[in-house]
Amino acid sequence: MKLPLSWLREYVDVDLSIPELAAKITDAIAEVEGWETIGGDWDPNLVRVATVLRVEPHPNADRLRLATVDAGEGERTVVCGAPNVAAGQKVAFASEGAVLVDGHTGQVTKLKRNSIRGVESAGMVLSEKELGLSEEHEGILVLPPDAPVGRPLVEQLGDVVFDVSTWANRADLLGVYGLAREVAALLRLPLRELETSHAEGDQPATAKVEVVVEAPDLCRRFTASVIEGVTVGPSPQWLQDRLRRMGQRPINNIVDITNYVMLETGQPLHAFDYDLVRGKRIEVRTALPGERLTTLDDVDRELTADMLMICDAEGPTGLAGIMGGGASEVHAGTTNVLLEIANFTPATIRRTTAALKLRTEASLRFEKGIGPETPAHTQHRALHLIEQIAGGTVAAGLVDVYPSPLPLPSVGVSNARVEKVLGITVPEAEVRRILEALGFTVAVQPEGYTVTPPYWRPDVLIHDDVIEEIGRIYGYDRIPPTMLRGTLPAPEPRPVEDLRERIRDIAVGLGFYEVINYSLVDERTLNPVVDGTDELRNRPMKAVNPVASQHRMLRTSLRGSVLQSFAANLRRHQGALRLFEAGVEYLPTEADLPHERPVICAVLGGSREDRWARASGDALDFYDASGALGAILDSLGVEFALSRTEEFGFLAGHTATIQSGKQALGLVGQVHPGTAAGFDIDEPVFLLEMWLEDLARVIPDRPAYTPPSRHPIARIDVALLIDIDAPAAEVLRLVRSHRARDIRVDADIFDDYRGPGLPEGKRSLAIELRLQSDDRTLTDADIAKVRNALLGRLERELGAILRA
Repeated sequence: MKLPLSWLREYVDVDLSIPELAAKITDAIAEVEGWETIGGDWDPNLVRVATVLRVEPHPNADRLRLATVDAGEGERTVVCGAPNVAAGQKVAFASEGAVLVDGHTGQVTKLKRNSIRGVESAGMVLSEKELGLSEEHEGILVLPPDAPVGRPLVEQLGDVVFDVSTWANRADLLGVYGLAREVAALLRLPLRELETSHAEGDQPATAKVEVVVEAPDLCRRFTASVIEGVTVGPSPQWLQDRLRRMGQRPINNIVDITNYVMLETGQPLHAFDYDLVRGKRIEVRTALPGERLTTLDDVDRELTADMLMICDAEGPTGLAGIMGGGASEVHAGTTNVLLEIANFTPATIRRTTAALKLRTEASLRFEKGIGPETPAHTQHRALHLIEQIAGGTVAAGLVDVYPSPLPLPSVGVSNARVEKVLGITVPEAEVRRILEALGFTVAVQPEGYTVTPPYWRPDVLIHDDVIEEIGRIYGYDRIPPTMLRGTLPAPEPRPVEDLRERIRDIAVGLGFYEVINYSLVDERTLNPVVDGTDELRNRPMKAVNPVASQHRMLRTSLRGSVLQSFAANLRRHQGALRLFEAGVEYLPTEADLPHERPVICAVLGGSREDRWARASGDALDFYDASGALGAILDSLGVEFALSRTEEFGFLAGHTATIQSGKQALGLVGQVHPGTAAGFDIDEPVFLLEMWLEDLARVIPDRPAYTPPSRHPIARIDVALLIDIDAPAAEVLRLVRSHRARDIRVDADIFDDYRGPGLPEGKRSLAIELRLQSDDRTLTDADIAKVRNALLGRLERELGAILRA
């Protein structure tokens, strides 16, 4: 919203510096994002108001004339080519040395004294373009007759235009008068009322036009007035100037008045050529099947049944609250005008603007919510200006269709609540001054106030809304800082969220990079990783109005999204690539909303790094994935085991379920090459998935702790021959569970060989055994005894024998 300081001062006598005024508006009303100074480049000594004394023909050029002007320092003759220059005018005059905009090139230039067709020009009479006010260059800028000669032009035409960012529910701040009201209350200054008086003819408006509202749920109020005998022409210069400073292009006086009043009050309005309204009937209804409308921007638009239309007796003439149609627009030959001001529900305007991709100044205001009492007040303001500027006779009264008038709500506000919310006691007199200056009606009660918001503030509904008005105008800076009082509430336990954050930190420490993907996916992402027989995950919730074709449904699995991220990064990465995402699966339920199941999903692949972090020839394998899993769960103090399983999208024989007792915690395995190929991955890739809700149930309150021994660890390697289908996890489980009195046994697999040199149906597992005692250094005999006992147990229980 643009706010010209000159327009603001028409209603409030503001006398603050620009930075100070901007700061006060920002602190209490709405943020001032910046301001533009009009005339800041005009030198007050070189660009001034002058009067044209006489105009004579140029002796050597038919299209040029000599204008003799006086800017308070005597007569000067300038060469002028403007067709509208005339004696007696007040004009903008620039002397030699003034910095201006070149009217032909648009470049900033410095004015020099020169000779034009043999006549020396002692300056320049300026157009709007040369002053940087607009692109108008056909004629000179003519100032009001009362402009003082010799006055610096910056004092005559200069202005400051603030750029104010208003709130989503404050349509009243999208009008200059609404902002002026706030400034007046803030600065304790009187607010001048808008002039709304106008004469009326003998015939009533109800006899000239009929209004029918067929959709009262979408159009809460519709008012119309008729003005006959208007003269359509250019608007006065002051009106054009104000519109341009607000970013509007002047068109003609009637259209300009509707735009001006909208910018002034925040209430959109529209003028029709009354003689082009067929049947002298206005209907407010939704569009019929197949209806079309050519709007004022010359676009032919297809309408749908939920779009609200303004129609005459024969069809649509405008999009309600958005833009009028070209068939009944006001033009140079218009003599009779129908003025429409209505109130529409924000939802219907927002829906239509989104469907048509058409947002206007009018729709912006309706979307924010305008009170239904505003149209009648705005009618009289617009009629006053039309009568003053365009003439004509206003029909008596208004056509006012208001099916269900809404009473203004009253809000009770207690003194205790004001003090509790603001932390201070605001004096009663100050509360009344603030609220009444903002237009509220205040009735003092024994313990507080009964407050009735004004019709232009439909956003005020509860007592805290009123308290906010008191606080911001009273001044948040006047609220003294105090220490927090009372006892802070105990934090609520959030085991799943806390677990997620712990795993994120551990994963990053293990060399994984976190990715964040969209929760909305499409079939190409979801189908390759979801079993066709999985009735739960094959029923994702779908977006009614997706923003993009690839964001159509809530994902029921993170696997596809993470594999997509892996594929996208693999093409730009050398060495090992480890990614993870901490997200949720949206699993359908019988209720309206899905169950959001928190999951950690990680993938890894690529070449293993050497000691110098360079890619080696060895590819990451299942043991790297299970090793990362072990590091995470060991850090959490969770004892777990892996058991072979089969899972859709994973390679059989290379996939395991993560178990802790009887609780399944997730899975780890190699993605099936066919599944990987669907994501453009042509090398082995391994996926690890942990289900946080299940994992949180087995996290120990206090992890088991064994003090480290002061004695060294004895390390020995053994190679075992086992059946090719025997799970390696069973071997590790048995070794780690072996007990040898006071000797602790731990182990890890460091090689899994399958190939030539082994008996058929066998594979070789190389295991590092780590033996340690708390009270002594182990001897060779101790080590041999444990080793032999462990090998015997492996042979008995798993059929594993020592490889020769």
